[in-house]
Amino acid sequence: MSEQLRISAKNLGEVALPGFCPRCFWIKLRLQNKLPFQVFPGIFSSIDSYNKRLIHSWFDRHKGAPVWLKGLGTLSGYIEPPHFSKFNIMDKEYNILLTGSPDGIFVKPDRTHIIVDYKTSKYKGLHDKLYPMYEAQVNVYGMIGEQRGLAPVSGLALIYMEPVTDATAACDDANHRDNGFMMGFAANIQAVSLDAGIVRQLLKKAREIYEMPESPPGRTRCKDCELLANLLGVAKA
Repeated sequence: MSEQLRISAKNLGEVALPGFCPRCFWIKLRLQNKLPFQVFPGIFSSIDSYNKRLIHSWFDRHKGAPVWLKGLGTLSGYIEPPHFSKFNIMDKEYNILLTGSPDGIFVKPDRTHIIVDYKTSKYKGLHDKLYPMYEAQVNVYGMIGEQRGLAPVSGLALIYMEPVTDATAACDDANHRDNGFMMGFAANIQAVSLDAGIVRQLLKKAREIYEMPESPPGRTRCKDCELLANLLGVAKA
C-alpha cells in the first residue's frame, strides 16, 4: 500500500452502485480517471453555478434562505464552498487522498453546518438508481468538512432541481421571451444520514481493487467492458 491514491468523492461513490464493475474501476484508478472519449456537457456545470449564485444572492439581499430551502430547517447563512484543492483529507489507513467540492454549505443558528449537493434531475427519492453514489458522495463531503473547519456537520442533503417541462409550463406566455424562453426548476430536498462507516467501507474496497496486479473480472453484462472488448478487437484487426 505504498502508492498514494487520489479519489474524488463522486468517483469513490461509484463503488456503492448496485451495477458497480470492479474491472472498470480498476482501469479508472490505473489511469487516474483520465479516460479517452469522455465528454461532460458543460450545461450541467452552468446550472449548478447558477444555483449557487441564486441562493447566495438571496441570502445577501434578504438575510435569510429562500422559501424552497425550508426543508433544511432554519438557516442563518452560507459559506462559499472551498475549491477541491483545499477541501481534501488524507486517509492514512488506506493512503488515499479524498477530494471534492460540495455545491453548498449552509450555517444553522447553532453554528453547525449542513452540506448539500445539487442534482439537475427528476426527483425519485431513495428509488433513484444513483442514490447510493450520491449518498456516499455527500458523506465524503461531511467527513472532509469535519476535518477542514466545518465541524460540527449536523446534516447532509441532496437538492434535486427538477426541470418543469409539463404542458402547462409550455403554454404559459410568461415563459416566452423575445430572445428565447424560460424554464423553471422545482426543488426537492432529500436528507442524507451522516454515516462515516459508508465511506470507510468504500475506501477499503477501492484500495483492495487497486492493489490487484491484474484487472479483476468485470461485472456480468457490463456495457463498458463489452465496448472495451470490441475496441480491442478492432485494434487487433
